Amino acid sequence: MAEALTGAQAEQLACAHLEAAGLSVIQRNYRCPPGEIDLIMNDGDTLVFVEVRYRQSDRFGSAAESVTPTKRARLEAAALHFLAKHAINRPCRFDVVALSGTPARMAWHRDAFQTG
Repeated sequence: MAEALTGAQAEQLACAHLEAAGLSVIQRNYRCPPGEIDLIMNDGDTLVFVEVRYRQSDRFGSAAESVTPTKRARLEAAALHFLAKHAINRPCRFDVVALSGTPARMAWHRDAFQTG
């Protein structure tokens, strides 16, 4: 039987998948007072803030569903912090890469939510 992934392994799988799709990594695990962003990547001219979620099973909801309004608010605040710190002014989006099961199945949700 396959073992469950660690958070770091899930992030590595997600990153490799996104890189294979043409995105490039700017930073991993950006931490600041408002929160953390798992991956910050370039997709052409667009800056992409990526949240990676992993669940061993969907018994209590899917990995994608675990991105709650509270989590979204923390992601938005951390993204604003990153943009201000680096004086970046260009198109941005939030993606969610959801992994679930053992072995893990992956779903990439581009532009997963809009900021308020």
